[in-house]
Amino acid sequence: MLDTLDAAAVRRWCASGLAALKRHQGEIDDLNVYPVPDGDTGTNLVLTLTSAQQALAMDLGTLPDDGHTPHGHALRLMAQGALLGARGNSGVILSQILRGFADALAAVPAIRGRQLAAALAEAATAAYAAVAHPVEGTLLTVAAAAARAAEQADSDDLRTVTRAAAGAAARALARTPEQLPALARAGVVDAGGRGLCLLLDALVEVATGESPRPAPPAPPAVRPPATTVRETGSPAYAYEVQYLLDGTDEAVARLRAELDALGDSLVIVGDGGSGVGTWNVHVHVNDVGAAIEAGVVAGRPHRITVTRFADQLAPPQAPLSGGRAAVVVAAGAGIAELFAAEGASVVPANPSTGELLDAIRATGAARVVVLPNDPNTQSVASAAAQEAHGLGVKVSVVPTRSPVQALAALAVRDASRRFSDDVIAMAEAAGACRYAEVGHAGKEALTVAGPCRPGDVLALVEGEVHLIGADLLDTCSAVVDRMLGGGGELVTLLCGADAPAGLADRVREHVERSWPFVEVQAYEGGQPHYPLLVGVE
Repeated sequence: MLDTLDAAAVRRWCASGLAALKRHQGEIDDLNVYPVPDGDTGTNLVLTLTSAQQALAMDLGTLPDDGHTPHGHALRLMAQGALLGARGNSGVILSQILRGFADALAAVPAIRGRQLAAALAEAATAAYAAVAHPVEGTLLTVAAAAARAAEQADSDDLRTVTRAAAGAAARALARTPEQLPALARAGVVDAGGRGLCLLLDALVEVATGESPRPAPPAPPAVRPPATTVRETGSPAYAYEVQYLLDGTDEAVARLRAELDALGDSLVIVGDGGSGVGTWNVHVHVNDVGAAIEAGVVAGRPHRITVTRFADQLAPPQAPLSGGRAAVVVAAGAGIAELFAAEGASVVPANPSTGELLDAIRATGAARVVVLPNDPNTQSVASAAAQEAHGLGVKVSVVPTRSPVQALAALAVRDASRRFSDDVIAMAEAAGACRYAEVGHAGKEALTVAGPCRPGDVLALVEGEVHLIGADLLDTCSAVVDRMLGGGGELVTLLCGADAPAGLADRVREHVERSWPFVEVQAYEGGQPHYPLLVGVE
């Protein structure tokens, strides 16, 4: 039992809450009742809180340098992680609830009952303020009920206040069908509110040491079989647009008005910083270009995602086939076509955890291998694999760092082998494929090969600059020579979107002259930034 909520308790709360959301993820997904999808609520909440936990895990327990208490620092990390990883309407609102919670408690010396009640009140206020047109019978209603009950408990006892808040939230959740006709028609409670109740139950568990009594399973939604789900909003809008925005309070206020005029389900939440802050923007629109252009005017939008609802109106996902599949990340249309020809499902470059998870689930296979093809995507792939495991899908990540390694791995796939043996063979093939990237320097820098200036041609082998040249063809030929000097029988060349005409042919001719017993395969890759990618096996 706890008298105060310290930093360790915050971490346990996040972990316990995430575990509860994962256990009930499918149930919450099934509570959605709208006829067009913008992502399942349970999945969005899990991904949002996963990002919060990752932010906490990155902190090594050092004392905060932001002037806040250790527990305040932990809450800040949790809120910031949720903001940056928020998915869908429910995830964005949850991130703002956590932000209000953190703002209220960041500098409080000790979190007891009354401090917790004040934080819940600020969290509910922040959540309502984030939504352009708040609707009762939703997550907002549940948050407000929890805050009122905590305040009415009028106690410094942490256990008393957490129990009061969680109990009131559960009762408010049960009443949501009375407030939203769509819920009443489907015979379900609000999905986002259900997720918040699980988080409050986890807080009770942390504060009291007692596991809450499990709630009875929610009845399945009564919806036509040809429809899928949508968290919120009118079917009049065909697209969901979401992005992170670096901008000022004043610019975001103008953005809020512009987006409100374009569509619905508008939620904009920020990190609470002064000056230029980070904001998570979510809206349903028909004019995608206008929504993104408004973000460009307001600041710097990044991590932009656009979902066309009609594309998700496919039949429900087939049950796991028991077979195998491969999911590959690709930057470039030509590379994507090569992977598709190998029977792999292709995901565009720089995917989120949710996008990779969706691709894994869409295969319908019980065993999936993921090839990230980029060091920055490997952690995302690992997170998606962990999420998929909870859904009954066995996922192995082969840590490919370049598309040429993925081609080598796919070439040795053999469905007659055991899955684990096949993954080992693919990993060995990828590891045996040395890779290089040739591109132009964008700025002056000091590399292991010496200083470079903007416009210089750089050849990177295994991620390190090995050659600096002035001519693209000469540098490409030189790096192939250097790689073949260590042995090799097969050279794979992938030409980029900005490669000059005939580059691959001229490099092939060079190899045939200088290395007559080496086979060369050349393809149009279409990748950005690098006119040539090279693989040597």
